[in-house]
Amino acid sequence: MAEKRKYEMKKRAERQRETRRRIVEATVELHRTQGPANTTISEIAQRAGVNRLTVYNHFPDITDLLKACSRSWTERHPAPDPTSWAQISDPQQRLRTALTELYGFYVCTEPMRANVLRDAETMPELAALLEGSVVPYLEALRDLLAEGWEVRGRGRMRLLATLKLAIDFHTWRSLERGSGLSRKEAVEIMLEAVRTSVLRPSTP
Repeated sequence: MAEKRKYEMKKRAERQRETRRRIVEATVELHRTQGPANTTISEIAQRAGVNRLTVYNHFPDITDLLKACSRSWTERHPAPDPTSWAQISDPQQRLRTALTELYGFYVCTEPMRANVLRDAETMPELAALLEGSVVPYLEALRDLLAEGWEVRGRGRMRLLATLKLAIDFHTWRSLERGSGLSRKEAVEIMLEAVRTSVLRPSTP
């Protein structure tokens, strides 16, 4: 009896994990196609093949569901690892390499990222999630790309501000999607913008 009970508990746990996985996958796809703010629990349940109560049983809090979706999406679409960029001593070549890879990442994740950034403006739970993941990544990336430029004082402030602009998703989207520029053209325009911010004479 003990062995049978153990087997039944194991199978039940497996079914629960599978149900949870289906709920997360359904949510991820709905967020990708229509955005978190436009996704309802009923739609998630229907796509996952469960009822609404089951969704709530697995994810009683919206933040838990958002975190699970974020983990699932990030595992399949990891952001570029800046480790190799840190090995490039020339700051201009480092920036060119980083922007080329980062913009390529934006292409692959554009629908989801656009929806999430848009909806974060009206969903505090989503905004908080970005503050704990995307924002720190971009800040660390900006600081890495600022290394090696010969600037000080307000020149460094301009450098950091321009780098923040260069690595922003909306900047890439405006250059490639909005203006029809090629990847190389978009990268070179932002590289030139950073050079200009560094070379601009300091004002009193």
